[in-house]
Amino acid sequence: MKKLSVSLSGHQTSVSLEPEFIAELMHLARIQNKSIASIISELDQTRAPNTNLSSAIRVWILKNVHK
Repeated sequence: MKKLSVSLSGHQTSVSLEPEFIAELMHLARIQNKSIASIISELDQTRAPNTNLSSAIRVWILKNVHK
């Protein structure tokens, strides 16, 4: 597991993800011409209240990996 630090709504936070998920998140951000912080911010704002942010990121990656 690796920690990925981002600023969300002006607050520093970090998420723990496997290196493979971080690499894929970086790849998808490049393809979509978005920053990692903007993707994570969108996920943070739209995830279900009982959903862990790291889990929401992993699911988003899986849904977007073959688009």
